[in-house]
Amino acid sequence: MPRETVGAFNRQSFDDVISGRYEDFPFELYEARLWEGSGKSETIAFKGVIVAFETIEPFPGTLVAARKAGKVAHFFRSMFASKMQELSSGVEDLDESYEFRTDNVKAARPLVTGRMAQALTWLRETWPYDQARVALSGSDGFLLMPRSKNFFELPDIAQPIDYNRHVAPMISDLGAMLATAALVRKIGAKDESVG
Repeated sequence: MPRETVGAFNRQSFDDVISGRYEDFPFELYEARLWEGSGKSETIAFKGVIVAFETIEPFPGTLVAARKAGKVAHFFRSMFASKMQELSSGVEDLDESYEFRTDNVKAARPLVTGRMAQALTWLRETWPYDQARVALSGSDGFLLMPRSKNFFELPDIAQPIDYNRHVAPMISDLGAMLATAALVRKIGAKDESVG
């Protein structure tokens, strides 16, 4: 996963992991916590679910849609940054909250102003928890869905499991994540291969 997707972190932990197939594409889903520091001086870079998948068409480079950095972080990133350049989607509310960065501006521009902007707009309407992030790197695609609580958390062992209260919402969110990953993996595809 491109580092620019979450920013700096030097510690990581993973909880539940699921791999399988959804609508004929393989995926891996991880509950992850990525952070920098230790003890009392921890800064969370990401906490939630990461869905990794193969894209329909490889992206020739790296393209990231991530949370817009603060002015100080943006200054240092531009000062010490690698070959990643910033783009605009042309959608005002997306450009206010997202940073689009790539090492291949020519290939990224039509995606950022087209299917990626559409997917992120849809995501903002359907994922109620926090701002999702997307990264494409060659054939690898990543969808990061922030969530503060444990995604697969069930009640205490002493409490009976109620399907409608405990399981159904989890299944609904899982379905939404995989449907979103299916949409995101089509971002760089040619129209005839999207069907």
